[in-house]
Amino acid sequence: MTIPPKRLEIMDQILESMATFVVTDTEGRIVYVNRRYADILGVEPSEAIGKPVTDIIPGTRMHIVSRTGREEIASVFVQKNGETTVVNRLPIKKDGKTIGAIAFSVMSRTNELNTISTIEQISRLNMEIAHYKQELSRIRGAKYSLEQIIGGSKAIQDVKIMIKRVAQTKSTVLITGETGTGKELVAHAIHQEGPRRHGPFVKLNCAAIPADLLESELFGYEEGAFTGAKKSGKPGKFELAHGGTLLLDEIDQLPARLQSKLLRAIQEKEIDRVGGVKPLAVDFRLICISNQNISTLVETGAFREDLYYRINVVIIHTPPLRERLDDIPVLTEFLVKKINIEAGFNILHVDPKVLSLFQEYHWPGNVRELEHILERAANMAQSDQLEIGHFEFFFPRVVGQRNPVAPKRQGTPCLEEVRAAAEREAIIQALADANRNKKLASKILNIDRSVLYDKMKKYGIPL
Repeated sequence: MTIPPKRLEIMDQILESMATFVVTDTEGRIVYVNRRYADILGVEPSEAIGKPVTDIIPGTRMHIVSRTGREEIASVFVQKNGETTVVNRLPIKKDGKTIGAIAFSVMSRTNELNTISTIEQISRLNMEIAHYKQELSRIRGAKYSLEQIIGGSKAIQDVKIMIKRVAQTKSTVLITGETGTGKELVAHAIHQEGPRRHGPFVKLNCAAIPADLLESELFGYEEGAFTGAKKSGKPGKFELAHGGTLLLDEIDQLPARLQSKLLRAIQEKEIDRVGGVKPLAVDFRLICISNQNISTLVETGAFREDLYYRINVVIIHTPPLRERLDDIPVLTEFLVKKINIEAGFNILHVDPKVLSLFQEYHWPGNVRELEHILERAANMAQSDQLEIGHFEFFFPRVVGQRNPVAPKRQGTPCLEEVRAAAEREAIIQALADANRNKKLASKILNIDRSVLYDKMKKYGIPL
């Protein structure tokens, strides 16, 4: 689509009306800077294009915004000419992925707005707002959104489409899937995408609470209901979720005696506190999570059939990682950035050989296992790059599942293939036990060190 010249002229006028306006790509290189800011920086706009923003703008944080995808609003910044301004830095996103960043400040008509005291006050107010937003999010409980569900495979895109559809309804949702597939992330996203997103998000793991305490946790209790009860009583999770969403994790672990009480709460939208004399009306949206096949539990009598039909009005199945291996590169990138922020690392690159190795594994622990493996490797790395050698601890898992040396073949493997796989695994384990000391590893294996080197080359084990 061609933009009319008049509209382009208006856009240029808008950009030039700002004190500063600069755009960078994912690598932190400048792709646009307005004339006013170029004059402040002492460069021609054409000269700045393509250069690292850190070389042109001293003290900038635009490359950090591009890397983390987090906006920075009303930041106090000292320009190259010594003037202090309030700058906004925003990530540019496409399909949930950060593709660059923009930074800008607006010209003011009065000197008063540019005083240091005013700038400091704005910055302080901005920090307070951010704090209260964080506290509100913590109190409400839902901290993940649709953007945290990473992947472009058909399997994960189908899940996202289902989340958007279901979020607009009041129907009860049952989320199923293996451990580590992100079932709780889906529950958070449903809440965040729906009309109840401004209400509370309350969660309870049915397997984490002792059976004799689970009833009072769910339904609350009145004063004097039992020994040790609070004098004022205590609201349960249903009451706390009023106007919002209640998430029951591991619903398959709910004791039989509470299943009928839960069924009534779903049907009637009212609950009875422990020791209470009258029912309480509650307005909640119920989401349940299970990694078990509840229909099998129904057949054995361990789970009520009528309750099962009440909670599985809509089913969302989270696919295991082995069924969406194409998502591993983007998942790895996302998880490395997360690990950098949470653990204070500065990992910037992952060797493609590592990603190829990941494709050979079946991931029984799914995305959670992938995150743990990356974090462990990051602790072992002494640079900003994760190399194949940082994943020696991971080799036995891959070898134990499949022999990567021998070609795939139908039927029973030959003796030579079995011996090669066992030999490779033994070498990897010995190297791990010897902390990569080849001399000690050769002693553990009872072979000469030169033989060890030959076998390491043969089986593709990094020297």
